[in-house]
Amino acid sequence: MSGLSGRRAPVNRLVVLGRSSSRPAAPPRAGEVWLVGAGPGDPELLTVKALRILQSADVVVHDRLTPPAILDLARPDARLIDVGKRKSRHTLPQEDINRLLTALALDGLTVVRLKGGDPFMFGRGGEELEACRAAGAVAHVVPGVTASLAAAAAAGAPLTHRGLAQAVTFVTGHAASGETPELDWTSLARTNQTVVVYMGLSTAPAVAGNLMAAGRAGSTPVLIVENASLPGERRVASTLLGLAQAVEGLDGPAILIIGETAALADVAPPVREPAAVPAALVGGVR
Repeated sequence: MSGLSGRRAPVNRLVVLGRSSSRPAAPPRAGEVWLVGAGPGDPELLTVKALRILQSADVVVHDRLTPPAILDLARPDARLIDVGKRKSRHTLPQEDINRLLTALALDGLTVVRLKGGDPFMFGRGGEELEACRAAGAVAHVVPGVTASLAAAAAAGAPLTHRGLAQAVTFVTGHAASGETPELDWTSLARTNQTVVVYMGLSTAPAVAGNLMAAGRAGSTPVLIVENASLPGERRVASTLLGLAQAVEGLDGPAILIIGETAALADVAPPVREPAAVPAALVGGVR
């Protein structure tokens, strides 16, 4: 764990010097890992449980997408460790993150692994949970509002809607190799369903091409939401045929919502007051 840094004071093992041999040693403290969904970025979309666990953590291991407004809700003496990933540039490989989480927990610390959105929605939370279990570390999962739900709700574009979409499918637009993922494009091209693409900006032209080649109409509505729930949120309305051009100039984390319900979206710039968590909650949830 050398080389890691956070803005809080480092967490060290407690060393008791000069303990009398006649005095029994205290039992080791049991640590644990909490995989906590931080939501899409707006602090007001944190669950009450997520806030309570965050405020109990000794160490917070967080993604690059976690905004300062959420990190500031952690205990003042908690150590913050940034292990954020960006395409082709990782602060720590996933295997090292797994080892870090388990080592801290086995050292007796309460560790929050703060993950953007929901830990189990393209967040590799399953891998981290498995690693904790394999190492004998106690682990729990706290769900979060995933970005597509926040984006759809804010824009007024339901992911399912009677007469328009009887199903919704969540897919990733980013393969491990960095290329377009191998998906069942024939199934995804069926009408009366919404297809939500995570991490799909760079592969949007290929996604659109594959869907149209599989039979989805080029006129199918598409809603692109960049930085969902954050002050810089942008919404762009398009179609499959125009998707390649529509994503030009966008570089933030974005969600693609493909299907007839996307036509219901309000693409006007969102107007929102600065996010503020109620003082009663910031002061501590019991």
